[in-house]
Amino acid sequence: MRSRLLAGQPEGLYEDLCFDAQQAVEKALKAVLVQRGVGVPKTHALAELLTRVENSGIEVPAEIQEATLLTPYAVEARYPGIWEEVTLADHEEAVRVAERVVAWAETVTRGGGS
Repeated sequence: MRSRLLAGQPEGLYEDLCFDAQQAVEKALKAVLVQRGVGVPKTHALAELLTRVENSGIEVPAEIQEATLLTPYAVEARYPGIWEEVTLADHEEAVRVAERVVAWAETVTRGGGS
């Protein structure tokens, strides 16, 4: 994950790295929707995507629902003055959540989840 590779690099802003984590989750959830034949909305709102996944008949565990915490990184955190400073701890949490969701989505799309 690019986000993990750039952490600690002077050119790597945590806001950007958290955006990468959010994007990984967004794309993973959209892949689940495509695999299920569900329409994919043009949205960054992870709660909306998770609801669509659930409505397609897939049980979404609580630890995957936690991904909604990453939604603000799609827009708000990327613009100065709108969001608080994003810290290393925020970045580490975002990556942890993203890795969990991506792994779950890979299992679901390969037929291992329902």
